[in-house]
Amino acid sequence: MIELDGILLDEEIITNYFLCDINKCKGECCTFPGEFGAPLNDNEIFLLDSQVDIVKHNLSKKSLDWIKKHGTYQNDKGKYTTNCINKRDCVFVYYKNKTALCAIEKEYLDNKTSFRKPISCWLFPIRVATYRNQMYLYYEEIEECKDAIKNGEKINIKIYQALKQPLIYLLGFEWYKKLEKIAKEYNKEYK
Repeated sequence: MIELDGILLDEEIITNYFLCDINKCKGECCTFPGEFGAPLNDNEIFLLDSQVDIVKHNLSKKSLDWIKKHGTYQNDKGKYTTNCINKRDCVFVYYKNKTALCAIEKEYLDNKTSFRKPISCWLFPIRVATYRNQMYLYYEEIEECKDAIKNGEKINIKIYQALKQPLIYLLGFEWYKKLEKIAKEYNKEYK
C-alpha cells in the first residue's frame, strides 16, 4: 500500500495494465448482475434525479418506467447506489449496437449537462473506500475486464494512466502529478 498526501492506494493501480476495450466487453460494467448499482457520494444523489429530463430521450420505456416507480437511486443503510432494473442494467443504460452505454455521459459529451456520471463509474475499476479514516483507492479485478488488461498490456497503459481524468477530477492535478512521479520510480524499481 502506498500513501500519497493522506490518500492510500494499492500498488496495483500503478503497476497493473488496463485500458477499456468497449468493443470487446460491450459495456458490461453498466450491466453487472447484483443487488446494487454504482456507489454514489452524497452530492451525486441529488444530481441523478436532475439528469432524467436531460437524458430521457435516450432511455428505453422500460428504464423510464423503472425510474418512475423506483427512482434513480437506492439507499441501503445509508449507502447510496444507482438503481438497477431487475438487479442488472443501471437505469441510465441505453444500447447502441448491443453495447451498454451511459445516457448521462452521452449528454455530457454532447455538452447538454455538466455532470459526466457518478465518479465510481468514471473511476472503474478503481474503487474508493475508507481505511483507518483515510480515503483508500483499490483495484477491483473482475473477469469481465480481462480484455481491458490485455489491451493495456498491448498499448503499455497502466490503470492510473487510463484513469487520469477521473483521478484528477477527484484528487486534483497536483496530486496526480505526484502519483505519476511515484509510479515512474516504483515501476523502475520493481521491473
